[in-house]
Amino acid sequence: MKQLLTKRKLFFQIALAFAVLMIVMFACSLQGTQHISLKSVFASSGTPNSINPDYEIFVHVRLPRIILACIVGAALAGAGVVFQVLLRNPLADPYILGISSGAGLGSIIAVVSGFSWTLWGRSPIAVFAFIGAIGTIWLVWFIGRLTGKANVTGLLLAGVVVNAFFSAVIMFLISVTQSSKVYSTIFWLMGNISEEDIFVLWTGAGFIIAGTVALFYISPQLNAISFGLDDARSMGINTSRIQLAAFAIAALTTSIAVCLSGLIGFVGLIVPHGVRLVFGPDHRQLLPLSTITGAIFLVVADTLARTIIAPAQLPVGIITAIVGGPFFLLLLIKSSHKTSWFNK
Repeated sequence: MKQLLTKRKLFFQIALAFAVLMIVMFACSLQGTQHISLKSVFASSGTPNSINPDYEIFVHVRLPRIILACIVGAALAGAGVVFQVLLRNPLADPYILGISSGAGLGSIIAVVSGFSWTLWGRSPIAVFAFIGAIGTIWLVWFIGRLTGKANVTGLLLAGVVVNAFFSAVIMFLISVTQSSKVYSTIFWLMGNISEEDIFVLWTGAGFIIAGTVALFYISPQLNAISFGLDDARSMGINTSRIQLAAFAIAALTTSIAVCLSGLIGFVGLIVPHGVRLVFGPDHRQLLPLSTITGAIFLVVADTLARTIIAPAQLPVGIITAIVGGPFFLLLLIKSSHKTSWFNK
């Protein structure tokens, strides 16, 4: 018989997961093509006439990149939890509703248009990807509501249709655009973690943390919805309001992640499953633990991406797909005969 989840137990689990995240971040910050000495890093940041290379690499290159990987991984994993419970589909992740095609279309439009301005340090490609991602997911939500109060089947079918249509438009634009302009965009769409301005990092982190806290606040209602809408309504829960709020927050955090790093798959798919299999389906612990685990997963994946074929670097999306695919199949095979995705 499983023990009841208490505040003390939940706090301990979150604190332990956060401690593991800190250890992983520190270990990964020491990995790279250039060896650095922590003694040199903390000894001095350099003088006006000299530069401390170890300090510059650690503080201005590796640390911002690792923090960005944490932000993106947490956003995608948390959104994956939400989409899986809202759609009651264990295969749902942040891209099942057309976010990938919407972001891709936005970025291709920015390239074709030849924009060169920046907004808060973001290129027009990233800005248009954000607009495309969040616009697409709201389009899917609107179409789903037209099919019958945002039922699961309507949302899934709307996502498939929008994905197919936008993908066709993307292929058309790529076909008629100069290949030199499209190459960098295609690389970015594979998922690319790179150094970011400190303002961008703190702003993105603020949105993700706020979204996670808001989702945690409605996690008891999400638990009820996982049993079914009728059961949730019988408990006095306004299911339409909770669904809309959860969907909006997950859409926003995913769009921010897409804006910061391009399209990174599997994080929002396998991380919630792994956490659910270990800790259970209670969203009060599933949400915070998934976000922290997602951060850990992407930090490790990005470290592999920048070191496995050094000095060249791979898009981190390739690493998550290579690792995530077999890992998800393994989880599916081991758990299919003994564990349900949601408590009955």
